[in-house]
Amino acid sequence: MSEPITEERAKGKSVRPLKMLIPFISPYKGTLLLALVALLVSSAALLAMPIAVRNVIDHGFSVEDAANVDRYFFVLLMFALVIGVFGAARAYFVGWLGERVVADIRDKVFRHVVRMDPTFFEVTRIGEVLSRLTADTTLIQSISGVGISILLRSTIQFIGALALLAYTNLQLMGILVIVLPVIIVPIVAIGHWVRKLSRDTQDRVADASGHAAEILNAVETVQVFTAEELESRRFGDAVTESFVTAVRRIRVRALFTTVAMSGVFGALIFVLWIGANEVLAGNISGGELGQFVLYAIFVGVSGGALSEFWGELQRAAGAMERLAELLEMEPAIQTPSNPIALPASQGAVSFNGVNFSYPSRPDTLAANDFTLNVAKGEHIALVGPSGAGKSTVFQLLLRFYNFESGQIKVDDVDITKADPREIRARIGIVPQQTIIFGATAVENIRFGRPGATDDEVIEAAKMASAHEFIEKLPEGYDTYLGEKGARLSGGQKQRIAIARAVLKDPPILLLDEATSSLDAQSERLVQEALKVLQKNRTTMVIAHRLSTVLEADRIVVMDSGRILAVGRHADLIEREPVYARMVDLQFGDKVNPV
Repeated sequence: MSEPITEERAKGKSVRPLKMLIPFISPYKGTLLLALVALLVSSAALLAMPIAVRNVIDHGFSVEDAANVDRYFFVLLMFALVIGVFGAARAYFVGWLGERVVADIRDKVFRHVVRMDPTFFEVTRIGEVLSRLTADTTLIQSISGVGISILLRSTIQFIGALALLAYTNLQLMGILVIVLPVIIVPIVAIGHWVRKLSRDTQDRVADASGHAAEILNAVETVQVFTAEELESRRFGDAVTESFVTAVRRIRVRALFTTVAMSGVFGALIFVLWIGANEVLAGNISGGELGQFVLYAIFVGVSGGALSEFWGELQRAAGAMERLAELLEMEPAIQTPSNPIALPASQGAVSFNGVNFSYPSRPDTLAANDFTLNVAKGEHIALVGPSGAGKSTVFQLLLRFYNFESGQIKVDDVDITKADPREIRARIGIVPQQTIIFGATAVENIRFGRPGATDDEVIEAAKMASAHEFIEKLPEGYDTYLGEKGARLSGGQKQRIAIARAVLKDPPILLLDEATSSLDAQSERLVQEALKVLQKNRTTMVIAHRLSTVLEADRIVVMDSGRILAVGRHADLIEREPVYARMVDLQFGDKVNPV
C-alpha cells in the first residue's frame, strides 16, 4: 500500500543524491562525451595560457627577442579562440543535457504518480506533487546540466593548476597545499547545513503550493462563504513560513560563500606574498611568478566554483530525495507478473463473499460478505442509504482497492489475477460528480476512445443528447470548455460524460445516478439514450430516482456493506423494510406507481 508523503518519512531515508541521476543521464552518453571532449580541449587551452604569458614576460620585452613578440601574442590569441569556441560547444551540450534530463525526470515522475492507487491521493495533496514536478526538478536542472559541466571543468582546472603550480614552483605549491585543507573542512561542514535547510525550504514551498491548489480547486465554495480573506491569510502564513525558512538557508549560504571565497583567496594571497618576496630576493623570475599567479588564480576560481557547486549540490540533494520518494512508492494495485488474459468480452460480473475496509477506516467493513452474480446484459440497481457501500462496489470492481477476502470475477476471470488495465478497458462509468477536462468538447468526449473519428464523436454526443448544445457553443465541438468545464451547466457536463461512456462502448456500464443533474426534459432524452446504450450490455446503477429503480431487472438493497435483499420493486416494498422506508421518504405516495 502506498504511504503518505511526510517530512518524518523523508528524514528517515538515506538517499545518495547523485545516484538517482545516473539512469537519467546514461541514455545520453554521446552528448556527455561531446561535452567532455569540448571541456578537455578548452581546459587544456586555458591551462596552457600561463606558460605563454611567462614567455611574454620573460622574453617578449627584451631587445633580443623583439622579433618573437608577435608570435607570443599570436599564440595567446589562438588559445583565446580555442577557449571561446570549445567553451561555447561545452555550454550547448551540457545545457541540452540538463534540459533533457529534467524533462525525463518530470515525465517519469508523472507517469508513476498517475498510476498510483486512490489511497495515495487520499493522503497526498495534489499541490505537493505539483511542487515536486516543478520546483524540485528546476533545482535538479542546474545539477544535471550546467552543474556537471562546472564540476568537471573546475575539477580538471583545479587538479591541473595544482600540478602545474608544483611544476612551476614546488616550494610555493607546498605552502598552498598545507593551507587549503584548513579552508576545505569548514566548507564541507557548512555545506551539510545548507542541504538540510534547503530540504526544509522545499517542504515549506510544497505546503504553500498544496494549500493554494486546494483553495483554487474550490474557489466558488470559498467565495460563497465569503472566506476569501481567511484563506488568503492562511496562504499568506504558509508563504511567510516558507520565506522565513528560506531566509535561514540564505544566511547559512552567505556564511558558506564567505568562508569559501575568503578562505581560498586568503590562502592564495598569502602564498603570493611569499612569491613576491622570492622575486625580490632574485630566487625566481618575474615570468615564473606571473605563471604561478595565473595558476594560483585558476586554483582559487576553480576551488571557489567547486565550493559553490557543493552548496548547490546540497540544496538540490533535498529535492532529489523528494522526487526519489515518489518514484520509490509502489501502488497497492499491481499487475500480476503473469496476468491471465481475459476471454472474448461477455460482461458477466460476480462477487463472492467480498470483505473490504478502506485504509482510513480499517475497523469498518465497507463491503461485508458481499455476494452477487450479474449475468451478461443484466440491468442491476444498487440502492440503500448513504454509506451503504454502493460506491464501494464500483471501486472494487474497477480494481482501485485490494479487498481483504472473497473474489470478484469479470467474464469468469479473477480480477486480482488479470491486468487492471484490461479490466478497466471493459468498464465504462458515468460518475455522479462529472469530471470535465480543461480541453475542447471533442477532446473531452474522445477521452472515452482516443482513436475515435469525428463522426463517431458526434454520434456519441447525439446519443447522449449533447449534440444540440455543443453545436450552439461559440466554436462548436472545438470550443474550450474551461477548467473543470466552467463554461457548461451541470446537466451539460453530465451529458458530455455520458457521451464519453457511449463512445467507449464497454461491455460493462456503471452509472452513478447518471441523470441526477439533468432537468426533466434532458433526463427524458438521456434516459432514452441510456436505454439504447444498455441493450446487450451489463449495467449496474447506483439508483436514487424511482424511475431508475423500476427499470432494473433486479434491485439490490444494501446497508452497511451488506446485501439485505434482492428482487423487483413491488416485491421489495412488501418484504424489505429498509427499502420501503427509503422509497417512502423519497417518493411518498408514489411508492407503488402504476
